[in-house]
Amino acid sequence: VPQVQPRVEELSELYRELSQHPGLSAACLGPDLTTQYGGKYCSLYTEWSQRDLARAENIKFCRQYLIFHDGASIVYSGPAGTCSEIKDELLSRESPSGTLKAVLRKVPGKEKEKEKQFLEVWDQNRKVKSIDLTALDKHGSVYDDDQFGCLAWSHSETHLLYVAEKKHPKAESFFEIKAPELGTSDEDTGHPKKEDAPIKGEKFVYHEDWGETLSTRSVPVLCVLDIEGNSISVLEGIPEHLSPGQAFWSPEDTGVVFVGWWHEPFRLGLRHCTNRRSALFYVDLTGGRCELLSEDTRAVWSPRLSPDGCRIVYLENNVLGPHQQCSRLCMYDWYTKHTSTVLEAVPRQAWGAFPGIYCGALPGMCWAADSRRILLDTAQRSQQDVFVVDTATGTTTSLTADAPQGSWSVLTIDRDLLVARFSTPSYPPVLKVAVLPAAGHEAQTQWICLQDAPPVPGITWGIRTLQPPPEQEHPQYRGLDFDAILMRPSEGPTAQKPPLVVMPHGGPHSVFTAGWMLYPAALCRVGFAVLLVNYRGSLGFGQDNVASLPGNVGTQDVRDVQLCVERVLQEETLDASRVALVGGSHGGFLACHLIGQFPDTYHACVVRNPVVNIASMVATTDIPDWCLTETGLPYKPDALPDPAQWTEMLHKSPMRYVDQVRAPVLLMLGEDDRRVPPKQGLEYYRALKARGLPTRLLWYPGNNHALAGIEAEADGFMNMALWLLKHLQ
Repeated sequence: VPQVQPRVEELSELYRELSQHPGLSAACLGPDLTTQYGGKYCSLYTEWSQRDLARAENIKFCRQYLIFHDGASIVYSGPAGTCSEIKDELLSRESPSGTLKAVLRKVPGKEKEKEKQFLEVWDQNRKVKSIDLTALDKHGSVYDDDQFGCLAWSHSETHLLYVAEKKHPKAESFFEIKAPELGTSDEDTGHPKKEDAPIKGEKFVYHEDWGETLSTRSVPVLCVLDIEGNSISVLEGIPEHLSPGQAFWSPEDTGVVFVGWWHEPFRLGLRHCTNRRSALFYVDLTGGRCELLSEDTRAVWSPRLSPDGCRIVYLENNVLGPHQQCSRLCMYDWYTKHTSTVLEAVPRQAWGAFPGIYCGALPGMCWAADSRRILLDTAQRSQQDVFVVDTATGTTTSLTADAPQGSWSVLTIDRDLLVARFSTPSYPPVLKVAVLPAAGHEAQTQWICLQDAPPVPGITWGIRTLQPPPEQEHPQYRGLDFDAILMRPSEGPTAQKPPLVVMPHGGPHSVFTAGWMLYPAALCRVGFAVLLVNYRGSLGFGQDNVASLPGNVGTQDVRDVQLCVERVLQEETLDASRVALVGGSHGGFLACHLIGQFPDTYHACVVRNPVVNIASMVATTDIPDWCLTETGLPYKPDALPDPAQWTEMLHKSPMRYVDQVRAPVLLMLGEDDRRVPPKQGLEYYRALKARGLPTRLLWYPGNNHALAGIEAEADGFMNMALWLLKHLQ
């Protein structure tokens, strides 16, 4: 049997090479300009990100392009200049006319000063404003995340709207004594000013936060900068029980529209949780009156205002239940105040029909110029496609049905110029542009590649569909099927009969789409076949598929992965004596289940922040509702611990099967993980050690659930590859 034994230097060189492929993160189209011959052209600004291993950081860079078009097609397009790195920009946004640009920038503090935040306004060739937000001290840090954060120009281009942490009053010990600082005392009394006086006894008060990746977010406030007056005001009138975010200016700039999340009785983790009670609100700038625009018993996000200022589309889910599900597309008419559902959740995916909406957000710019159609991308089984939706009729058309199969994402659309990203498991992200055809002719969309990338040699891939046997059917949701993406090395010593690495995704309600993924591509280049399993419960297959899994974790999902592995080993030339598992989060949960339930199949295992004991996780995670929902139990914030529920959680956990485990296990844990706290992995590590099983634990400080720090990601790959090579000899 050919052995896969590249040296450490070869592995690190391979990772260095593949990790240099940049990701495409944002795009912005400039205003149309006319040449002296009557032709139209515009600039396209793009932002990319790339791993810099030498600096151990993710760098951002920008590149500009020119697009010449006649309104119906693109005549010519190409790059304008080379790349340049973007330093310290947290947010940036061009004004509606395209003549101004706002930038939120972080600036390192001098000596012992803390880092500062500046809000800048740029004209076409100079900086016209630079405002030190930290010195003004009207609020805490500005939010630059995509959960709450925004940077929105008023239609008049005179004001900027953003979200920041509420200013917390200074606090001190009961026994602190210090001289009053100069300039802080009241001129009449000599005592410190009331608003500056620290509050005694508040020094150690606990402030709730919004969980994983949002641990510095507690009480968001909406803030407005008057550009001319250099003044900042914090908007009033927002109810105390709401946390506002994703805000924009209403038509005519009379007020602000925002999403408000309920935070009573306490905050639950919000990242990747599109099931938290929230609604759409409008706050009037003059009277401070706050008005509810959507139902207040649902979860809403991603509101987008049409170019004519008449309609707002947004996504909607039910509250609680699976964290990700098939979403509804809703629309609010600003003038009639009528709300309609444009697209309902889809029970079952069917080719040729719209698969349903399974996306974390709508594109920031998603409306066509007619203010009637919107663009979105969504998972369609194991690929991702772009669709146009007619909001008046609810009809949908794929813009990528005749394009290459893979993963398509909309970056922006402006004046019907459409910018998208495309990749496959063997083809890193490329930049595509098109003109959106007139209504009724969208299927004729012609995509042009503006920035190509060389395909990675030595990788072939395909998607296969599997049907569970009758005894494994869900009694309520019969006839469901699922997919897997198989990647194979097409060159090298193991190409004929490679060892197999099985990777189930996390979530569990997420999906592997056929796009570029660094770890699977790198493992394939090392000489492994990689099987990415979209078991029942994954997104992109219809809401029934999502609903089939809660209550059946540890059985249905485990059997789906095992069925897939057995089928692939039967039908493909793979080395069945060298099969391993790699998984993170719920994928780690499945990997630990599989090595315990099917110990004869697997010979090595690597898990990243795995769930191993749902019963012990429920009291420590930022998402306790997940533990109950996926176990098949109802979640109530005021429920007390129940022995029967704990028994059920433990019964569905991998820890139950630890006595049967024989495979060597490598664990990778993020010290700051709030979602699946590292105590989970430690619990499994100790159980394995107590049974004398080969195990190794890697502990990554400063890393959370994703283990996405550049150093942790690179070290994780090297250790994973070496572990698999060692134990699959």
